[in-house]
Amino acid sequence: MPLNLASKPAVLCAFLCLAVSTLSVVKAEDPYRFFDWNVTYGFIYPLGVRQQGILINGQFPGPDIHSVTNDNLIINVYNSLDEPFLLSWNGIQQRRNSYEDGVFGTTCPIPPGKNFTYILQVKDQIGSFYYFPSLGFHKAAGGFGGIRILSRPRIPVPFDDPAGDYTILIGDWYMSNHTGSLELCSSVGFEFVSATRITFALSQKEEVKNTFARWNPLELMPADNSVTFVTNVFGLAFSDQTKLKALLDSGRKLPFPNGILINGRGRNGYSLTVEQGKTYRLRISNVGLQNSLNFRIQNHKMKLVEVEGTHTLQTTYSSLDVHVGQSYSVLFTADQPGQDYYIVVTSRFTAPVVLNTTGTLHYSNSAGPVSGPFPGGPTTEIDWSLNQARSIRTNLTASGPRPNPQGSYHYGMINTSRTIIVANSAGQVNGKQRYGVNSVSFVAPDTPMKLADYFKIQGVFKENSISDRPYGGGLYLDTSVLTLSYRSFVEIVFQNNENIVQSWHLDGYSFFVVGMDGGQWTTASRNQYNLRDGVSRCTVQVYPMAWTAIYIPLDNVGMWNLRTEFWARQYLGQQFYVRVYTDSTSLRDEYPIPKNALLCGRASGRHTRPL
Repeated sequence: MPLNLASKPAVLCAFLCLAVSTLSVVKAEDPYRFFDWNVTYGFIYPLGVRQQGILINGQFPGPDIHSVTNDNLIINVYNSLDEPFLLSWNGIQQRRNSYEDGVFGTTCPIPPGKNFTYILQVKDQIGSFYYFPSLGFHKAAGGFGGIRILSRPRIPVPFDDPAGDYTILIGDWYMSNHTGSLELCSSVGFEFVSATRITFALSQKEEVKNTFARWNPLELMPADNSVTFVTNVFGLAFSDQTKLKALLDSGRKLPFPNGILINGRGRNGYSLTVEQGKTYRLRISNVGLQNSLNFRIQNHKMKLVEVEGTHTLQTTYSSLDVHVGQSYSVLFTADQPGQDYYIVVTSRFTAPVVLNTTGTLHYSNSAGPVSGPFPGGPTTEIDWSLNQARSIRTNLTASGPRPNPQGSYHYGMINTSRTIIVANSAGQVNGKQRYGVNSVSFVAPDTPMKLADYFKIQGVFKENSISDRPYGGGLYLDTSVLTLSYRSFVEIVFQNNENIVQSWHLDGYSFFVVGMDGGQWTTASRNQYNLRDGVSRCTVQVYPMAWTAIYIPLDNVGMWNLRTEFWARQYLGQQFYVRVYTDSTSLRDEYPIPKNALLCGRASGRHTRPL
């Protein structure tokens, strides 16, 4: 939504000051795009049950951001919630400017009733990404939306312009509110455990017990995995009683999600109309909380063309695994007889329970609706997913954001200066469930670490408070920061010794995925690395009892969040910050703190820069 400067004099004045300061560090010819967003609560019904969602300008999901390489994005965010709020920009690299990253380690939250203007530049980037609320468990309530960065007109793209270009946001979903007091249906004596399992506790209410004795809840569960039948019979509102954040704060794990959404809609809620014979682009992002998902379109093939800003070899797939936090672009052609077809999303690696949802691909000349069962897909097959992941490679001859071919950067010919091994783990700390990295379970300080670094505030964090490899000790709490040298070239190995799929994201960077396999990583594992055309991306999966290795050129100074995209685990400590440091004060290396930066914690009362 364009910013209405005429109706907001204060915003106009603030923007003019910000624009003048920004001109010194961005090229004058790079266009500006303005957005004015109001973040509110609102009732949503994605799975047929009313719950409180987070809306942006009244929309769930939020509005898409459309931009072109090097555009400057001026996004004015009004926080109309009753709690602090932050937006982060998954995959936007914030070159030399981690202050705008929108996670608590770099950016102070927007207080209730206040606003903050993000000044972002999508410098040297193309591709498909998304934004999301990063504080607490807001992500479980919405507030997310798509980001697309188009190539500049003079940069060739390795495929013809599609007839349509659509954002597809998929993700698992809970009917419970993201926050609040913990009330687990005690009024009727049973606890909601998962989408397809309801465990009934002993209750003194004989009428309730007798009623359930006559019913099998698994047989009555609606196709969209909702518990509407329970709420309709007893007049209850699970969405008002089971609170996700409170459940985690109490030291417990989350139950299984209730369902899957496609662009904020449950079963059969999403529809895409196409014309027969034309080709379309889908930008698919998994914005969910924990589950890998498989995406497919009945009777249609998908050609992968881009992954998180990298043009890929154009491999054709009948279905695509999209792990939590990841983004893919595919082309498909409406080349089937004129009728409606299923769009299907199912959970991966969750058997015996498999979540699913469907949408509709509607041909404009359709002779009839979808019929019959939707097409099946992979469920538990690790090898199938691993082989697909290995097949995703960089198109070396295609241009990226610049006219030179993507393959002109020969990452495989550069010697790494350091190897970091990152091992995730789960355990108890002080009797509560926690998760960690190399035995450290992250706790946020009272002041964003980037501000503490800038103002030289002591006691907020310690450098290298996390080891660069696991040492086997038990979990403990700390504000974990690992300092790495600017312009070094490092190898990071993600070692997953747990029986679940992990998904890791690094803010501020794209990295080269050079290898993944089962078992324990050793130096001999390097013999199987792909040192030629590994895909460059910002979010990567690690399969159960397996490893994934990446190479990163550390060319972006700042404080950057390395985290699991399994959001409950992130909330309970499976993350840390990478401090990419140089003692240079040149604007070529890092921008100064924004003049409008919010200051909080021990940075309160200090000053950014003179106007």
